[in-house]
Amino acid sequence: MEARSIIADLRQGKNLSPDQLCWFAEGLADMRVSDAQAGAFAMAVCLRGLGPEGRAALTLAMRDTGSVLEWDLDGPVVDKHSTGGVGDCLSLVLGPALAACGVFVPMISGRGLGHTGGTLDKLEAIPGVSTSAAEGRLHHITQTAGCAIVGASADIAPADRRLYAIRDVTATVESLDLITASILSKKLAAAPQALVLDVKVGSGAFMKTPDDARALAAALTETANAAGCKTTAIITDMNQPLAPSLGNALEVAETMRVLTGTTSGPLMELAAALGGVVLADAGAASDVQDGANRVFAAIRDGHAAERFGKMIAAQGGPLGFVDDWPRFLPEANVIREVRAPQDGYITGMDGEALGLTIVRLGGGRQVESDIVDPSVGLSGMVRLGEQVTEGQPLAVVHAVREDAARAAAKAVQAAITIAPDPADVPTLLHERIG
Repeated sequence: MEARSIIADLRQGKNLSPDQLCWFAEGLADMRVSDAQAGAFAMAVCLRGLGPEGRAALTLAMRDTGSVLEWDLDGPVVDKHSTGGVGDCLSLVLGPALAACGVFVPMISGRGLGHTGGTLDKLEAIPGVSTSAAEGRLHHITQTAGCAIVGASADIAPADRRLYAIRDVTATVESLDLITASILSKKLAAAPQALVLDVKVGSGAFMKTPDDARALAAALTETANAAGCKTTAIITDMNQPLAPSLGNALEVAETMRVLTGTTSGPLMELAAALGGVVLADAGAASDVQDGANRVFAAIRDGHAAERFGKMIAAQGGPLGFVDDWPRFLPEANVIREVRAPQDGYITGMDGEALGLTIVRLGGGRQVESDIVDPSVGLSGMVRLGEQVTEGQPLAVVHAVREDAARAAAKAVQAAITIAPDPADVPTLLHERIG
C-alpha cells in the first residue's frame, strides 16, 4: 500500500478497506504520510465520505496508533465532549462538577478548530497551567483532583494529532467521518466507562441543520457504543453563543462566575442536562434527573469550584486561583462597545462569523504556527429575543489594537440581525440520541 493509491481510490468513490485505513492512520503517526497527502486525504473524505464501516474502521485505527489508558480508581471514569461552538466553555464547568459528584473525569480535549474555540486554549489563559501530561501525570492529576483537562499526549492517538492540525487550516473540518474519528479516537483511548456528547446545531456549529446534527450524533453514538463505551448524545442549540463571552480568558471568567455562584443561565442548564445523563449511564445516579440534581448541588455548594481549584493547581496554575481569579486573567489593551444601529429585537446571530471575529482578533489560529492571544474576544453579548434601542451596547470588543477593535465591531454588527418584531428563540436542548 501507499498513500497515493489510497487517496486515488477514495477520490474515485471506492470504499476503502479497514487495512487501507489502518495503513493510512499508521502513516500519519509515523510520518510515512506527508502533510500534503494528509490534506488530500482529508479533502477526499470531505467530498466522498467513508460510509459507516469505513468511519468506524478509521476511528479504531487512529485510536490504535497510540496507547489505550487503564484505570484503577475507586469510582467510575466518565467523559464529555462537545462537537464545537462559540462561547462554549462548558467543559470547564462540567468536569469539576462531575468530579464533585464522585466520578473521575480525565478529559482529553483539543484546541480551537475553524471558527470554534478550544478548551485547551481557554485553560491555558490561566498563568502557569500546563495542558501537557504524559500517562503517569494524567493518572496523578485525575486521582488528586478528580478531573483533568489535558491535550492528547504523544502516546494518545498520534494519527489524530497530525490530521486535526491539518484539517484546521485546509477547510476540511466539516466532515461527519473526520469529526467522528477525531473525537472518538481520543475519547476511546482514554477508556471511559460512560461518555456524553454535546452535539451542537445552528449558525455557530459545524452542523447547521437538525438533520446533519442527528446524523453526526448517530455516527458518534453508534461507533462508541460498538467499541464498548456507553455513550449518549444530546443535540443542543448553537444559534447564539452559549456564554455571553467569546475568547479564552473571557470564557474562563464566565466559568468562574458560574462555579462561584454569581451567575447561572445556559451554562448551568446544560451542565445539569449533560451531567445528569453521564452520571446515570455510569451508575453514579439513580436516573438522569437525580444526576442533574447532583450536578446542580455540586455547583451551588461550592464543591465544583473546589475541584476546579485543585485541578488548576495540579496542572501548574496558581494555588489561590478560585479565591482571586480576576487578578490572574490577562486583559486586552483596547476595550470598546459595539452599539446597536437601530431599535428592535435580536432575531438572529451568525455564530460562525462571530467565531471568526475572535480568530481575526488573535484569539484563534489562521495558520498552525499562530500564537493565540488569551486576552482578546467579546463580552456582554446580547441574547436572541432581547429588545434593544439604538445606541445600546450589543457586545464589548477586547482587542490589542484600535484598528482591530474597529474591524471587530463592524463584524459583530454585521453578524447580528435586528428586526422590528420579535421572533421565536430556539430551545437550548433539542433531543437525546443513544
